Amino acid sequence: MLLIVGVVVAGYVTLCVLLFAAQRSIVFPAPKIGRMPRAPLDVVWVSPQIPMIFRPARGEAPVVVHFHGNGEQIADATWLADLLEVRGAGFAAIEYPGYGLAAASGEPSEEALLDAAEQGLSHLVDELGVARERLVLSGHSLGTGIAVEMARRGWGARVLLLSPYTSLPDVGARVFPFLPVHLLMRDRFDSASRAPEVVAPVLIVHGAHDELIPASLGRALSTRFPKARFVEIAEAHHNDLPSFIEVRNEVRRFLAEDGAARPTLPARP
Repeated sequence: MLLIVGVVVAGYVTLCVLLFAAQRSIVFPAPKIGRMPRAPLDVVWVSPQIPMIFRPARGEAPVVVHFHGNGEQIADATWLADLLEVRGAGFAAIEYPGYGLAAASGEPSEEALLDAAEQGLSHLVDELGVARERLVLSGHSLGTGIAVEMARRGWGARVLLLSPYTSLPDVGARVFPFLPVHLLMRDRFDSASRAPEVVAPVLIVHGAHDELIPASLGRALSTRFPKARFVEIAEAHHNDLPSFIEVRNEVRRFLAEDGAARPTLPARP
């Protein structure tokens, strides 16, 4: 009996060690072959390592800065760029280190992704002349954690979150309920703890049948923001959420609300 218990314990510990070692390949399944976005989106290099797609706004319309999901790259965000173009809004999407056109720029991690996002936002304001109060942050899936942290630092007049989570360990614990995920995860993207410091209005849109990030996590996150609205799309899953006309209408309505471009607090370190 003791031998059996010892074998089980050793196997469990080995599984934990393997998960800990491989976690970043699971969290960041980065596409290594970069794709160029279709015109009229241009690729702007924030630095030799950080590419960003960018299309300026018409007049004083907002510029939406999007952070994509963990298995995507910036070229996959053109659906949102197309939706916004009709309203004259500008669009930007900052690539993650180790992803797509930035595949050779280093390994992805929470720290690396947040640093790239901060540099990209600063480049939009300081180099491309976008007024800070016209920036709107957007994120899908993994990217919602980046959008929330950037909003906590004072970026963005509004924040749009598609399929967000409370924290990555909360998501991981549902995938591996038999493992101490909250102890093992290095990249946490703890949006729930950061949300109370976000002063901008937030719209959360979540699919009722999301099989990767349950809608219950998006709803729970919405209660943590001072100003947030939660919308659940009845037939939507995780990857098909942007295809629903209800989602597109919610995005348009959110950007058209009074105060869509309002001054933000100075960026926090």
